[in-house]
This record gives sequence, structure tokens and C-alpha cells, in this order.
Amino acid sequence: MDGKREAIVREIPGLRRYARALLRDADAADDLVQDCLERAFSRLDNWQTGISPRRWLFTLMHNLFVDGVRARKRRSELTSVAEANIPASVTAPEQNGVLDLHDVLDALQEVGPDRRAALLLVGVEGMSYAEAADVLGIPTGTLMSRVARGRQDLREVLDFARRRRILKAVQ
Repeated sequence: MDGKREAIVREIPGLRRYARALLRDADAADDLVQDCLERAFSRLDNWQTGISPRRWLFTLMHNLFVDGVRARKRRSELTSVAEANIPASVTAPEQNGVLDLHDVLDALQEVGPDRRAALLLVGVEGMSYAEAADVLGIPTGTLMSRVARGRQDLREVLDFARRRRILKAVQ
């Protein structure tokens, strides 16, 4: 039992990285990781000894994330139109037109959740298409399509942001 716990603990940095990239909110990401770990430890018997806990943990986390997205969608459907029209907070001006990690992370939030999850598992966590498809519970071909379309979406968002930055600099 101790070996299982240690193996799970070793996966925490990857789980945190994935959660933060999915949610872009450190507190919400930490909550997601904690929920995932609570579920994992409460269902430790479902994990087979000798097999890496990585897929199992990422599957648990993905399912919790999807459940959260569905719950937020249901709650947002209940909000009034007036609340939806509240203006966004003021953001700091962009400097020098340099693409940095913040630009990529912001652009990644513009990509749909299904495509974003596929991109993160393959591109950031380094999972194979088969592993990522298994985590997400979808066929490998579907995952490949989501990764390709997600990359295209990301390129378009980043290109639009770059063009907008250039126009601001010219004005």
C-alpha cells in the first residue's frame, strides 16, 4: 500500500501542471488536484500494482475537470443577461509585441476545453496519442483530430493577438 501512495505522490507535479494549464487559476487548479488525489486515495484498490498510476490519475483528473465544466455551464445558464454584460476588468498593456508564456497560456484558454485537454496531454505532458486518448476516453483518431484542430485554433488566436498588437503599435 505504501508503494502505491509513493507512486501517486510522484505524479503530483504533472497533475498540478496539467490542472493549472487547464484552469489558469492556481487556487482552482490546486482544488482540482486535491479532489483528484482524494478520489485516487479513496479508490486505491481500483489501481493495479505494477502499472504506472499516471494514466489512472490523469483520467480521474480529466473526469473531474469535465464534471466541473458541465456544472459551471449549468450555473452560467442560470445567470441573468445583466450579469453577463458586466465589462471585463482592465488589463495591463502589452509590451514590445513579444510572444511569451503568458500569451500562449491566454491563447490556450480561447481553445475549446476538449481540444485544450488534448493539446495539454500530448504537448505538455508528453503522452503518446494512445495514452492521451485512453485518459480522455476517446478513440485515438478523435484525439489526433482534436490535437490538430487545437493547434490550428491556437495558431489563429496567437496570430490575431499579434496582429492586434502591431495595429496598436502603429496607432
